[in-house]
Amino acid sequence: MKKITVRHGELISKALELACAGDEIILEKGTYREKLEIAVPDITIIGQSPEETEIVYNDYAKKLDENGKEYVTFRTYTAAVTAPGVTLKNLTVRNDALYPEEKGQEVALTVYADRFLAENCAFISTQDTIFCGPLPPDLIERYDGFLKDSLRTPDYQKQIFKNCFIAGTVDFIFGCGDALFDNCEIKSLFDVRGHGYAAAPAHALSQEIGFVFNRCRFTKEPEVADGSVFLARPWRDYGKCSFIDCEYASHINPEGFNKWNDTDRDKTARFCEFFPDANSKPAGRVLWSKMLTSEQVDALLKYFE
Repeated sequence: MKKITVRHGELISKALELACAGDEIILEKGTYREKLEIAVPDITIIGQSPEETEIVYNDYAKKLDENGKEYVTFRTYTAAVTAPGVTLKNLTVRNDALYPEEKGQEVALTVYADRFLAENCAFISTQDTIFCGPLPPDLIERYDGFLKDSLRTPDYQKQIFKNCFIAGTVDFIFGCGDALFDNCEIKSLFDVRGHGYAAAPAHALSQEIGFVFNRCRFTKEPEVADGSVFLARPWRDYGKCSFIDCEYASHINPEGFNKWNDTDRDKTARFCEFFPDANSKPAGRVLWSKMLTSEQVDALLKYFE
């Protein structure tokens, strides 16, 4: 194992070219404006703190590439993790394109990899901040020849976000991965369209875990209106989210969940909550959301150990 230090003004991608499995890349204080693909397995990238070390880029879905084709959501990432066992610590990954109502989706972090861990990190964008791979099967097929194979892996993956800050506007945690968000702050930013959705899961029916939010705090910018944000809406029929002992500010709509436009996904989506005090369940929740038992909570959390 070796440690590779990247100084402000240098490229992280150059350090990745030198890195091998088991290495640590140490980022000194500063802003690194760079689009990254992290394809080295079992490496750790460590910043000084989320406030002092930031990786930033500004691609967006409606941007045209050199062939005149739109980037679409899945090429807009600032950082993409495509190798297993990658750990990120003490840093920020940001997409600063802004104005998603004009530019479309703007991904900060994409993860197409198993055994991913982010600890004490911040992920900040607007619409579609974090993508937890893999893609839904129909998009894997649709983007054959358009996205790199490393961005189309069909394997289901386990990902953990621990003590992280995640900010966005619409569907800003989305995808098909089995992902744990443990003790994270999930912050809704103001959107001129006047509404928001924190999560947009697209899991297959065969997936029993989905997105798990454990002891997370759902907060907002002051400009975000009360009741204007839903915890989740199903991007595909069987999307699954579990919210365990979470705290919700006033922006979270009392219904909790949205079925996604003119669909019947309220009949198939799997959205669940757990409150240690059964009497603390918010009034007005949609009837198609479920309550978890303590045994089900234990099974979900044990999966990520």
